[in-house]
Amino acid sequence: MPRRTLTLDNSVAAELAGSGDTVLRALRQKTSSKVHLRGNQLTLEGEEKEMAQAAKLVDEVVELIESGHEVGPETLDSVDDAIGSSVKAASILEDVIWQHRGKKIAPKTVRQKEYIDSIRDNTVTFGIGPAGTGKTFLAVATAAAALVEGSVQRIILTRPAVEAGESLGFLPGDLQAKVDPYLRPLFDALYDMLDPDRVNGFFDRGVIEVAPLAFMRGRTLNDAFIILDEAQNTTPEQMKMFLTRLGFNSRMVVTGDVTQIDLPRDRRSGLVVVTEILAGVEDVEFVHFGGEDVVRHRLVQRIVAAYTRHAENRERR
Repeated sequence: MPRRTLTLDNSVAAELAGSGDTVLRALRQKTSSKVHLRGNQLTLEGEEKEMAQAAKLVDEVVELIESGHEVGPETLDSVDDAIGSSVKAASILEDVIWQHRGKKIAPKTVRQKEYIDSIRDNTVTFGIGPAGTGKTFLAVATAAAALVEGSVQRIILTRPAVEAGESLGFLPGDLQAKVDPYLRPLFDALYDMLDPDRVNGFFDRGVIEVAPLAFMRGRTLNDAFIILDEAQNTTPEQMKMFLTRLGFNSRMVVTGDVTQIDLPRDRRSGLVVVTEILAGVEDVEFVHFGGEDVVRHRLVQRIVAAYTRHAENRERR
């Protein structure tokens, strides 16, 4: 069987072999070639085409390690995705959006990188795709960075209060208690980005506002970074209302998953309609994520793929 041996720097070999061989095991899963590491000698065995693909994957990983990037099993997914799109992995993984207490937030897939670039370059960006693709988390990270840098004066996070057949009137407690379940994912993302005391201070001063979509009516939002989450549950009228709240020196990010619409069957989703209305409009960008962009547990990616196949089969039938 054809064989190719790559000589690695000792520090690179140690990184590949570290953490109980998890990176090396992930490398073996990503390639059809057999992979062996002895000392600083990495040996590939298999068909020439398979070995060439494996060698390219190894080269990209080595480049990341040599540039000081921490490499884990999930990094192999990012590198593989980048290679498939003819993009350098470093250009994706080293685009740090936000850094807090040693934790770096950066895109992990080609599509996430496109999403971040779109948010930076356009006034309105739509991130559309399945759960786990980082749509909301990356948008909140970009908003936090913009706030701290001073390019906006406040962050406004909103969601439609329509999910899973429930309505606010049936939930217990006062208004804040009623809307908390809907807005909790946005709170969680914020507390991942900033210290709790700082977040609470921003809330107290109105620098960060988290509110149901209905609270946006009649307002003009200037100097703000505005995120509409779960937008698949807006009506076309609500979507129009939201988009026309845009003020000067503001930018908007709209996220949603059109496969998880909780509106009554006779109502069209505002997120579906807006893709038809604003397609091609200058300074508005649509970024569509797929199952390959899921960055949660690997099982989530397989679940998303299974549901996609099921939906496609139903349409064909």
